[in-house]
Amino acid sequence: MAYPSTSEAIGAVAKENRSRTALVLVLLPVLFLLAAGTALRVNYTGDPADGTYTRGQDAIWLGHAWVDGRKKDADVQALARRLRGTGIRDLYVHAGPLEHDGTLPKSAYTKAGWLIPAVHRALPGVRVQAWLGDVLATETPDGMRLERAATRAAVVASTREVLAAGFDGVHFDLEPLHSGDRHYLGLLDDLREVTRAHGAPLSVAAHQIDPLPAFHSLWGTFTGHPKWWSQAYFGQVARRVDQIALMSYDTMQPLQSLYGGYVAQQTSLALEATPPTTDLLMGLPFFHDDRFGHRASAETVPAAVRGVRLGLSRTDADRERFGVALYVDFAATEDDWTAYRKGWSHP
Repeated sequence: MAYPSTSEAIGAVAKENRSRTALVLVLLPVLFLLAAGTALRVNYTGDPADGTYTRGQDAIWLGHAWVDGRKKDADVQALARRLRGTGIRDLYVHAGPLEHDGTLPKSAYTKAGWLIPAVHRALPGVRVQAWLGDVLATETPDGMRLERAATRAAVVASTREVLAAGFDGVHFDLEPLHSGDRHYLGLLDDLREVTRAHGAPLSVAAHQIDPLPAFHSLWGTFTGHPKWWSQAYFGQVARRVDQIALMSYDTMQPLQSLYGGYVAQQTSLALEATPPTTDLLMGLPFFHDDRFGHRASAETVPAAVRGVRLGLSRTDADRERFGVALYVDFAATEDDWTAYRKGWSHP
């Protein structure tokens, strides 16, 4: 009988070990996804607490048509009929985008002088905020650079201009904004001085929070797009503003149960990080894209509302300064509005 040499035996063992290592590397992501999916499904179970409905502090993002001349008095009346009996208090009206240098041409919101008083007449108590945003040069060479002091100063000046034009507040959506960006925090400090002087709210759209500690760093290493914020950074932003709206959509979840569980988790994480003096709003998907990161059949309004109510119930059911934000008016369907009314505006 011929026996393998020592070197052959060692080679066979090494080959077997490599095969086992390869198998483990294949199985680990699968096991991680199964565990994460199970956790989200469990997070979607149970019954929301009584009273976890609107507190009259909801919002909706409105498209640019409201300030560029396409909308008329009849549209404002139709919007008023749509919003009566809901909890919507704030309209984020797209008045931008900002230029990459932070400036904003007045031609971007030529009909604001008509819209704002028209809304005040039709919907007393509803605030019209200027929704301003831009693409940041964090992942591509083109975009706004917050590290430039002149750019931040121009953003502040643009804010003064829209408030002088009659807007009741200003809402910022700057993306992609990486967790820990200190220039953004400095900008918010400067903006808060301006909005406070005008007695106006400072509002921001916020990225989702790490579903696992430091997940944004891990994801960013492999994709170049960190996507999430740390919970601590979310809190730093929330403490600098009057209102923060977490964009709880585009979550990459394939099923309603997983999406709803994810929203419940995000709601809890956001409640933990947001001081009770800041309005916290959770975004609802009033749009129906099918693309990477968003599956319309999974990211539905009923699933989001149930997730919001579950997270609120488990974490801070009595939080007063809390609501939902609907994105976006021009893509919404009747089913979306019905789900919002029945699931969240229901007394």
